[in-house]
Amino acid sequence: QARVASARGILRSVEEIVEASRADADFASTDYERQAKLLEQGSISRETLDRAEAEKRRTAAMLRAAEFGAVYARYELEAARTALRYAAEHANGDDLKPLAIRAPIEGRVLRLYRESEGVVDMGDPLVELGDTRRLEVETDVLSADAVRIGPGTHVRFDRWGGGEALEGMVRTVEPRAFTKVSALGVEEQRVLVISDITTPPSDWGGLGDGYRVEASFLLWESQDVLRVPNSALFRLGEGWTVFTVDGGRARQRTVQIGHRNALEAEVLSGLADGEVVIVHPTDAVIDGGAVRAR
Repeated sequence: QARVASARGILRSVEEIVEASRADADFASTDYERQAKLLEQGSISRETLDRAEAEKRRTAAMLRAAEFGAVYARYELEAARTALRYAAEHANGDDLKPLAIRAPIEGRVLRLYRESEGVVDMGDPLVELGDTRRLEVETDVLSADAVRIGPGTHVRFDRWGGGEALEGMVRTVEPRAFTKVSALGVEEQRVLVISDITTPPSDWGGLGDGYRVEASFLLWESQDVLRVPNSALFRLGEGWTVFTVDGGRARQRTVQIGHRNALEAEVLSGLADGEVVIVHPTDAVIDGGAVRAR
């Protein structure tokens, strides 16, 4: 009852503010029209009309704000009346009837916000539901890597707890990055990449909300690639160079490199399939120097 009385009083006050704001807005609008006619006659300056126009806009904005407040106050009063009506109907507590709340989706309960009975307001969460057959994967990647990832990029999920890796596809890359501190204490700019699991749900039924997986994004692929270990490459001038082994001697060879990852590089020219290269060459290795395999 106190809540109803308070809401009614607030609504009355807000309605008075609406009426006062409407009167101010009407007066400002009439004054603006009058000033506009005086300007046409040359009786006032343009600055005076501009001030009248500004006052007209200000009072109109105040009226809109007051009307919005009145709508909210009416809602508060109606909510208070509903609560009072329910309390009056079940004052003795003997004839309380459970209220059925139907789930909006088919899924599983992921979280209980309330485990005991009690008074709840409109909009209060009760349970969190989710369809675990339609999981999406959130991966935070470095912003420098995110620019090379886009919708449709293939992704592989490993170390999720099952035997075989899962396949997926990127749905969206968030347009805004956030700062995250790495395990080494370095601030990094990270971007969330949202992917869908394309492997049938029957193969990953044990996964649930908030579980951990490791994602590998396939940025480029080809069926026939000549590769060389990154450890065999070194810079010489503006290009890349390797040492090959020919007849027991090291031969310096300039190569053209294409795509690279953390371990290997694509060779576009300069090497042939099957040639032996020296990995981790030291300063002791020179062009034409004798070498032997360990």
